[in-house]
Amino acid sequence: MGYEVTGCFPPDRSFKHYPRLLLRAARLALHCDLILVGFYGQIILPFLRLLTFRPILFDMYITTLDTMVFDRGRAKPGSLKAKLYGLSDWLSYKWSRLVVLETQSHIDWFCRTFKADPERFRRIFLAVDDTVIKPLPAQKRTKKFLVHFHGEYAPFHGVRYILQAAHLLRGQDIEFQIIGRGITYEADHRLAQELVLPHVRLYDPVPYAELARMMAQADLCLGIFGDNDRVLRVTTNKVVEALAMAKPLVTALNEPVQELLTHLESVFLVERANPQALADAILTMKKDAALRAKIAAGGHDVFRKHCTIERIGVEFARVIKEMDG
Repeated sequence: MGYEVTGCFPPDRSFKHYPRLLLRAARLALHCDLILVGFYGQIILPFLRLLTFRPILFDMYITTLDTMVFDRGRAKPGSLKAKLYGLSDWLSYKWSRLVVLETQSHIDWFCRTFKADPERFRRIFLAVDDTVIKPLPAQKRTKKFLVHFHGEYAPFHGVRYILQAAHLLRGQDIEFQIIGRGITYEADHRLAQELVLPHVRLYDPVPYAELARMMAQADLCLGIFGDNDRVLRVTTNKVVEALAMAKPLVTALNEPVQELLTHLESVFLVERANPQALADAILTMKKDAALRAKIAAGGHDVFRKHCTIERIGVEFARVIKEMDG
């Protein structure tokens, strides 16, 4: 597309690499026309701004305020700590030429919350690596209807509602596989034990290729269902990954998802934090193979149009050209 890209990445997600990463990025920036900062860039971006005057395009993805305060509860809204979290988001926005978020709904929330200029934002839908996460032949390990979820057990994922829905569906020849670990894992694991769910299997995180293989076994994939407000502002990778795998998807009703998907055409939407609604949706999908096929095909069509690696490259090239112009 006419751009030469120099990558600057840490060996893993640990923050301990950030000082060295920052210095390397500052050196590389001397020979670049533009700096693209990705997730999680709120820590490093203000320092980059002080070390270089190159224009910055920030692919924000999430806000610290939303994640740490409204989802994980690390600070009370309005507290000094919460304000500091918000300040990291505001400074990153302020010192970027343009900011990318994955939905217009998320952009609108940011602009309301931080009194930001909407002209400084661009929407680019999430993408996943479609060389790995793609339709694969299904080799099921069970004859039962298999429901799949994976994630980091963030509060907004609402794993407890999936477990409660599984409890409601006992005796329906339905099996659940839940993959991952994270903040709510211990509490959710205790809940699974209390509810006595022999038809629910909990797995530790797996490599990406193995995740694709396990998703391929599933008859249905699940998105997010939590009860905090972050659910109202995101789509999440797991939603796009289900589309990439051409799997029928059930997830919570919110505005961001509806920017991309349509109820009963490319997704089955349910009320968040409602185990009965989720259980009813799963049972409906189990009984209606034609509906599953329709939603799977519709979701995969949306993925091919908006969420492939090629598509995200085209969208970023468009934004970079706009900045260059």
